[in-house]
Amino acid sequence: MSGHDLTGLTVCAVHAHPDDEAIWTGGLLAHLARRGADVTVITCTLGEQGEVIGDPYQGLVADVADQLGGFRIAELTESLVHLGASGIHLGGAGCWRDSGMAGDPANRHPRAFTNSGERSVEQLVSVFRDIRPQLVVTYGPDGGYGHPDHVRAHEITHAAVAELVAREPEDRAPQRILWAVTGRADQRAGLDAISRIPDGWRRAEPGELASVEGHDLTITLDDGSLAAKKAAMAAHATQIWFADGSVSRVNPVAAFAAVDDPGAAPHVFALSNLIAQPLLRNECYRVGWGIPLDGGSDPVAGLEFP
Repeated sequence: MSGHDLTGLTVCAVHAHPDDEAIWTGGLLAHLARRGADVTVITCTLGEQGEVIGDPYQGLVADVADQLGGFRIAELTESLVHLGASGIHLGGAGCWRDSGMAGDPANRHPRAFTNSGERSVEQLVSVFRDIRPQLVVTYGPDGGYGHPDHVRAHEITHAAVAELVAREPEDRAPQRILWAVTGRADQRAGLDAISRIPDGWRRAEPGELASVEGHDLTITLDDGSLAAKKAAMAAHATQIWFADGSVSRVNPVAAFAAVDDPGAAPHVFALSNLIAQPLLRNECYRVGWGIPLDGGSDPVAGLEFP
């Protein structure tokens, strides 16, 4: 993946929790930043309801000390350095809380992001007015896999863009929204390429991991963008465990995987469910709104910027 200089282009990615910026869009954001774009990640919660991989920091989780959110700020900060992006917490750090999955008691917390109403839309409109992105990146209507905070991030992104399009001059409003998705064929090839999983991990059941059949854009990450994405993901050490023999202060246990085809599965990782997943070389996107793509592989094709 290559392209012309993007100096003058402004990109905003709207994500629900720390680590989503890396897992869902890390390759795209790193690639655009390396081409000269001004990239900002807007994170809507601190991921307080997350589980922790590894023993040393288990006591931070919501049901114990409830200190995980503050800890994850440092992980997000490191991730953004690897991606070459700036970061903003919507409403300020701690304004909105991780809602947890549907049905979780955390849904009822007064600061739960799913209860953010019009206030969160107004906050995002204010950020967009300050930054003036031409390209906005978030999830599709289902949030990628149904998490209520992901769905809410989608909702406020589209509401904020609609507000700007209706009230701002044309040259100050976003021109395209991309939805990050996981391509089913790439995911299947990557899963099949994992020949050995670490002790204690497991393989995904058929259909267990979210993916889609159709998408508008496939971005094949070059080595630099792939390495940046991996480093950004690894920065979220409480949430992501790479099976490459690495250890950290969060997880001092090394894991090892083997793959038959490094092209299909350059790296193997797991979230707290310990399902072995491939870190794919391709990232896939759908156009959620705005200027259509030209059928090529450039996510900014057709956009106008200084």
